[in-house]
Amino acid sequence: MASLSFSAVEVGQELPALDVPITATIVVGGALASRDFTPVHHDRAAAVENGLPDVFMNILTTNGYVSRFVTDWAGPDAIVRGVKSRLGGPMLPGDTLKLRGKVTEAEAGEVEVEVTGSNAWGNHVTSRVRVALPA
Repeated sequence: MASLSFSAVEVGQELPALDVPITATIVVGGALASRDFTPVHHDRAAAVENGLPDVFMNILTTNGYVSRFVTDWAGPDAIVRGVKSRLGGPMLPGDTLKLRGKVTEAEAGEVEVEVTGSNAWGNHVTSRVRVALPA
C-alpha cells in the first residue's frame, strides 16, 4: 500500500468507511492485550451486575480501532501525532463498530481527521486524530 501524500488531501475529504463486527473474543482479547483486567471487560456476570447485557469494549481497544481506521487510509509512512477520544454508548459482542471520518484541518504537513464510531446504541466514540503525512 502506498502512503497518502499531504498534497493529495483536502479539508472535507471523507475516509473510506470501515465496519468491524465485534465479537466477545475481540472485547476480551483487547482488554487483556491492553492489560485492562477490569471484570466488566471479560466477565459477563460482572457486566450484567453493572447494568449491561454482556461484556463491553474498553477505551484502549476502541482507540486501537480508531487509529487503525485512520492509518489504513493514510498509509505506512503516516505518523500519528495525537488521538483525542470521547466515549459514548457501549460496544458489545454482536454490535458492528461503524467507523466514519473526514478531514477537518490540513496545514504544515499534518491533517486532523474527525472520526465517529457508532453502533445500534448511537455514537460509541468521537475522536480527533492528528496525522503527519509525507510531502
